[in-house]
Amino acid sequence: MPKPFNSRGILAVLDQCCDSLTFPMLDNGYVYLAATRLSLYRSPQDWAMVVENFGYSPRGGLPDTALYTFASRLHDRDQPKDYVTREAYEMYLAKNPHNETRFVFPVQEGKWQDASTVELVAKDARVVSVRKNRVSLPSHDEYLRHGIELEEPPRVQVFELCRYLAAVHRDDVLATPEEQRISVRPEMERILQIDEWNHPDVADDERPSKSETFRQLARVLATGDVRKYRPKHAPNTHWQNWPNGGRL
Repeated sequence: MPKPFNSRGILAVLDQCCDSLTFPMLDNGYVYLAATRLSLYRSPQDWAMVVENFGYSPRGGLPDTALYTFASRLHDRDQPKDYVTREAYEMYLAKNPHNETRFVFPVQEGKWQDASTVELVAKDARVVSVRKNRVSLPSHDEYLRHGIELEEPPRVQVFELCRYLAAVHRDDVLATPEEQRISVRPEMERILQIDEWNHPDVADDERPSKSETFRQLARVLATGDVRKYRPKHAPNTHWQNWPNGGRL
């Protein structure tokens, strides 16, 4: 039987995930951020928060959307067969009791990426497939119109293309409604979705429990009253606010 939940307990879960490095760090040195979104889910018995980060990690090869889910109870967890030993499976559950991270890949693999240097867009590339839709690659001026200044012109880096796609095809690069719920229990209802917010600087030891934004979001989850979210601080989730992301 699920335990009753309150905002203090929700914040404790989020803080614990910060300490275990499973809470989103928007200036993650391994990921160039391009777009974010946050959603809250609730039922009388459970709460869940989903943070989406679309971006590019050179170590990953393809751009991806990470779905960080935090919840009183999670849906569709890994199974023992997914691990080499039962002990490894038990360790996974013990280290991640209220959190799960999944990835989806909205940008399809193709010749748009330089075959010899996957961090670059191919010189002769003209289109890229996003959710199986062909998207024409922009001119350099179009990048500039969206605040993206190419670092190595005339070459375009993959993370720069990701930021352009996030600006003009945001809904396509973020999760579909079904993907967003991948770790959310099916009986839960989405009660709030926000495209920007004030996110704690996790790398500088800021924690959700000290963030006015996340304290308000925790109260929304605890009460089901979306009026509890009344942001006082300017949003900072745009990639321009996190210049160190991807620089390692």
